[in-house]
This record gives sequence, C-alpha cells and structure tokens, in this order.
Amino acid sequence: MADDTPTLVAEPSPNEMRDPEMRRELKRAAVWLGLAATMALVVILIQPILIILAGLVFASMLDGGVRLLGRALPIPRGWRLLIVVVLTIAFIGTVFYKTGAGVVIQFQQLQATLEIQADRLSQWAAAQGILPGADDLKGLAQQALGSVGKLTSWIGTALGAVTTLFMIMVIGLFVAMEPRIYDRGLQWMVPSDYRGEFSITLARMAKQLRRLLAGRLAGMAFEGVVTWIALSLFGIPMALVLGIITGMLAFIPNIGAFVSGVLMVAVGFSAGMDKGLTAIAIYFVVQTFDGWVVIPLVARRTVDLPPALTLSMQILASTLFGVLGLALADPLTAMIKVALERNSERTAEEDAEAAAAGMGML
Repeated sequence: MADDTPTLVAEPSPNEMRDPEMRRELKRAAVWLGLAATMALVVILIQPILIILAGLVFASMLDGGVRLLGRALPIPRGWRLLIVVVLTIAFIGTVFYKTGAGVVIQFQQLQATLEIQADRLSQWAAAQGILPGADDLKGLAQQALGSVGKLTSWIGTALGAVTTLFMIMVIGLFVAMEPRIYDRGLQWMVPSDYRGEFSITLARMAKQLRRLLAGRLAGMAFEGVVTWIALSLFGIPMALVLGIITGMLAFIPNIGAFVSGVLMVAVGFSAGMDKGLTAIAIYFVVQTFDGWVVIPLVARRTVDLPPALTLSMQILASTLFGVLGLALADPLTAMIKVALERNSERTAEEDAEAAAAGMGML
C-alpha cells in the first residue's frame, strides 16, 4: 500500500518560468528573436531609415555652416542658422532663376544626345565585327554602364523626388535647430553604464561628418565651376548642365568622376571629333589637378578615407539601397571608421589600466 501513496514533486517543472534553466533558455531565444526582428524591420524600413540618415547629413552641413559663421559673428545659434538657411535658399533660387529654363533645355538635349551616341557606338561596333549585332553591344553597354542609366533615369524623375528631398531638408533643419535635444534622446536609448562612451563616440562622429562634408562641398564647387568654365571656353555644348552634373557627382568620389567623364566625352563627340578630344583633355586635366592638388589639401583638414574602402562601400551601398545609398556611402564609412577607432582606443586604454594595476600589485 505504501507504493500506491502519491508523491508530490517539489521542484518546478521544466515548462515553468520559475525554472532557472528555462529562464536562461528563454532569454537566449528572446535575444535571437529580437535580433531577427530588428534585421527584418531594417530591411522593410530601409528607405525611411536612409531618408532619416540623409536628413542627419544635411543637418551636419547646416551645423558646419553655423559653427563657421560663429567664428565671425558672436550671435545666438538660432540667428546664425537663419542666416545660413536664407543664404542657401537665396543662392539656389538665384541659380535657378538665372539658368532655370536653359538648364531644363540642356537636360533634354543631354538625354537625346546620349541616346544618339549609344546608337552610333552600337552601329560602329557591329560594322567592325566586334559583336554580331548592335543589340548585343547595347545590352552589354547597359550592364557595364548601369550607373549612367540610373543617373539619367534619376534626373528624368527628379520632380518625383521633390517630396523626399523636402522631408530630408525638414529633418535636417529641425535637428540643426536643437541638436542637443536629439543627442540627449539618443543617449536615453543607451544603458546608463555605456552613455559616457556613447557620448564621446557620437561627438566624434558628428565632428568627422562635418569635416567630411566640408571637404566634399569644396570639391564639388571646384569641379563644377572649373568644368563649366573650361567647357564654355572651348565651345563644347551643354557646358552649364555638364558643370552642374560634375559638381553634384563630385559628392560621390570615384564613381561620380567616372560617370561625369562618360557624359562629358559623349557630349563632346556629338559636336565633332575635335570637341570630343577636347572634352577628354578637359576631363583628365580637371580630375588630375583635383586628385593631386585639391583633394590632398582638403584631406589635410577633413577626413582622408582610403580609396579602395570608399569604392567598396559605394558598390555595396548602391547595390543594396540604390542611388540614395550610393550618396550616403561615404558618410556611413566615415562614421563606422570613427566607431572602430574609438573602440580600439578604448581597448588600448583598458589594457594600459590593467597593466598599470598589475604593476601596482607587484
């Protein structure tokens, strides 16, 4: 009869939350599920995230202008930001007012010229027996020069991107008005034990981003203005629009210079052999002077990123995220570089402190 007496189990069962092993496994599962959910959200919301990042980049531009103006005008930050915004709007408005109609016409001419030049190249290659037919060469050229096709497509649909551009500018303006509010909000999202380190890294990222963008703006102004003047002096068609495109694409090193060079040479040869050769010469002179003189001078005061690293990041970002990812590749690379450098520096400090503590014990 004693064997028939029921026995009660005192310890918790494996499926109860009181079991320590069950809690440990649930925590592990929650971490992996949270990581998977975060990655899925990033994939789904990648376009809004890129818009927010672009807004932060624009805010860094405005903040750099505010800080630069503060060296000459000791007035409150709000007034300096207002001056920067008004000057920027006045400059853009003046450029569009003076050249608006001409730029639109030249963009239309550029699109037609590129199509004509692509057909001529296809016919010439087919006549030389390089490829069996013109269609094969056209398909190959579309694959090799996909960035040119994306650029012309983006230019053709620029009016459809006005809303995105407006959102980027609004986000950047709000962040530039009160950067400390958003800095404090980001720190609240980090555990209190890590806020000091996070604050240092965030401040260094912002500084590097301002320096990088200052250098990019200087390079854009130089390449755009010099290209426009040189093409105008030698009578190459669409000099103004080619100067604008070259200046805009200078924001994206390596790839931008290649795309602008292709466009410049194509337009040059559309006006004749001599104009085409002149366009090639102008392109190489401008890019050589920019690479050997302007960029080293700017890099001394800004951020000097390794060319292979930036090119690799641009290829990855453009493949994953399109044109907006390509434009943000360099700022993202600079911020990642700062984070890695700070992590290495912190590790070295901890090793030095541990070594000093060990020597003290001896």
